Amino acid sequence: MATLDSTTVRELARATPGAARVFEKFGIDYCCGGDRSLAQACTAAKVNVQEVAEALEKPEAREGQRDWQKATLAELAKHIVARHHEYVRQEIQRLIPLCAKVVGVHGKNHPELEKIQSSFLALSKELTAHLMKEERMLFPYIEQLELAANSGRHPGASPFGTVKNPVRMMMMEHDSAGELLRKMREVSKNYDLPADACMSFQMLYRALQEFEADLHQHIHLENNILFPRAVELEAEAA
Repeated sequence: MATLDSTTVRELARATPGAARVFEKFGIDYCCGGDRSLAQACTAAKVNVQEVAEALEKPEAREGQRDWQKATLAELAKHIVARHHEYVRQEIQRLIPLCAKVVGVHGKNHPELEKIQSSFLALSKELTAHLMKEERMLFPYIEQLELAANSGRHPGASPFGTVKNPVRMMMMEHDSAGELLRKMREVSKNYDLPADACMSFQMLYRALQEFEADLHQHIHLENNILFPRAVELEAEAA
């Protein structure tokens, strides 16, 4: 138990395929705040570390999801684009008009909705540019880096100087996205529905929580697995 307490959330998320589900359940930040120990993360989330540790030890936490540490970087990048990037794009198109509709009907009685709308619009704008940079620049370079390593060739000059530079920028943008997610959760009081919430209001809050959970998993795969492995691969090729 003592060892588990001191292990970082990032390490646990890497080592245990189903850990992300456990962390989501307890409201533990395992993507942007992955450098904290489990004990520190539980304190921040105001949950019992013993209860979380026991959940992580259960068989279902170790099954049911692919271990992306064992995949190639190209496979992981393609998965992120197909599963998470496409989801983000589809949900942005759906949620912007839904949010506007709910604000139009309930905004007068629930001013928090306008704050949620403002944060989601800012998040949508940031993510749209972010995904494009990853797909057009960073991910193709990571795939080339891996291909060169597998064929015994030097990867050649990087357009970034080093892959650490775009990785650092992407992680900063992840932090910004995480902060906007936290703001939406805070002003909505953890998406607590008011008594007068109509079906569209309920749908919006449910969808925003699903969007948050998917983005957490998305950022985890990049911050905790894809990016560190790409940096390590580049260092080995130097």
